[in-house]
Amino acid sequence: MLPEFKIAQLRHFVWVAELKGFHYAAQKACRTQPAISLSIRDLENKLGADVFEKRSTKSTMTELTPFGKHFLPKAKELIAHHDSISQDMMLMRNNKSGHLRLASVPSIACRLLPNLLSKFVADSPDLHISFYDDNSEAVLRKIEKQQVDIGIASLPHGHEHNNILFTPIWQDEIGVVCHNENPLANNSELHWQDLHDQRLISNGTSRLLEETEAAPLLDGSQFYISNMLSLIAMLEAGIGITTLPRFAFPEHNKTLCFIPLKTPHVIRQIGIVQLKNSSLSPAAQAFADFILKQGAAQQ
Repeated sequence: MLPEFKIAQLRHFVWVAELKGFHYAAQKACRTQPAISLSIRDLENKLGADVFEKRSTKSTMTELTPFGKHFLPKAKELIAHHDSISQDMMLMRNNKSGHLRLASVPSIACRLLPNLLSKFVADSPDLHISFYDDNSEAVLRKIEKQQVDIGIASLPHGHEHNNILFTPIWQDEIGVVCHNENPLANNSELHWQDLHDQRLISNGTSRLLEETEAAPLLDGSQFYISNMLSLIAMLEAGIGITTLPRFAFPEHNKTLCFIPLKTPHVIRQIGIVQLKNSSLSPAAQAFADFILKQGAAQQ
């Protein structure tokens, strides 16, 4: 059977060797000299060989045996490896290092996450983050396949993701987005029937209208555009109008406007998604706790 070394014994051995005496090693270890002697004897029993020469009454110096000289660099290597792993785990526990895999819907990714992540990593310069943005269904799939640790998304109506734990944080309302020169832009709010004469461009968030009285609008949609950049370009060109959650609207865009849809009044819930009955990594748990604390302030 292979010997099982105790790190404390290895440290005692190295200190005795480097300091040339049990007395000095005992002082460094804040132990008694007999305790250090017992520790070294136990180590020698495990190794099956002496690591120190028998001390002469004529000298207070402690010398290594040939076996001890060979073992000394190995002991230092074991201690260094142990300390490196211990430090890594401590840093990961305290969210100072590690790897966070995060996925989010684009609206939160663009509107809220830059500020949140900037604050979160300020005290964690060694934390590596892999970030993916996609629609809610894609985020949920990444969670289920364990491709990411944590996600930020909404749960689709009638979804079948029973293995997903959802913690709501933010909510935003659905509105109509159109060109500033569109006649609809003069309204402070809109009813879904006001949109009948408009060319509707549906998108990934249009499903939020499916179970409402505005569902007939989707049947008459001439365009479907999944990419947000392409959708915005089409709207800026005046090709049509669309519906979007407020967070998804490009707030600094001077060409487009957002008009709240009051009938039906649709609210989207967004929050943290993770696998049920599965513990998060220290970094993911720290980030979840952080956005739960900070999220309400970002509304």
